[in-house]
Amino acid sequence: MLVVALTVVTLLAPPASRLFAAGAGGSPTAVVGALPAADDEAVPAVGRTWPVGVRPRVLRGWEPPASAYGPGHRGVDLAAASGTPVRAVADGRVSFAGRVAGKGVVSVELAGTGDPPLRTTYEPVRASVPQGAEVTAGEVIGTVEAGGSHCAAPCVHWGLLRDETYLDPLSLLPPWLLHRGPSRLLPVLGVPLP
Repeated sequence: MLVVALTVVTLLAPPASRLFAAGAGGSPTAVVGALPAADDEAVPAVGRTWPVGVRPRVLRGWEPPASAYGPGHRGVDLAAASGTPVRAVADGRVSFAGRVAGKGVVSVELAGTGDPPLRTTYEPVRASVPQGAEVTAGEVIGTVEAGGSHCAAPCVHWGLLRDETYLDPLSLLPPWLLHRGPSRLLPVLGVPLP
């Protein structure tokens, strides 16, 4: 009975991003510049593809900072070799394609995600689309650049913002893209097979 209760609690527990955003009494924290995560409803699952590969390995997940200048990781690092095509995860408009601090960066404002719109960022990426271009989900927007990555292994850093607030980019992806494999039914002990 205890195992069942623990499983239910685990399934009902909010994701880490929602735990971070909850303050006393469950209300969202209101620390200016702290960049807390928004509730899952604030980020529509409009993603239709991963930025790189089919199901890339996540080298480092999203770790929201406790304050505007505190330590954390404002995005997700996905394993990707130099030259790997980088794709727009959803339909949108390229709001920036250029270099920032010596690294190639592409930002895409996602269509139909509110005002201000959600914005994805990808780096280090050599852009193949100009600023202002309309892109569709899955369209190649550039390639992973050699060097310039903050990862120990080759990677692309994928970020998500609404205005100046950083959010978990994985929240853009629907469950069918996040799961690692198909569901499997296991035999139930004590029930004979037909």
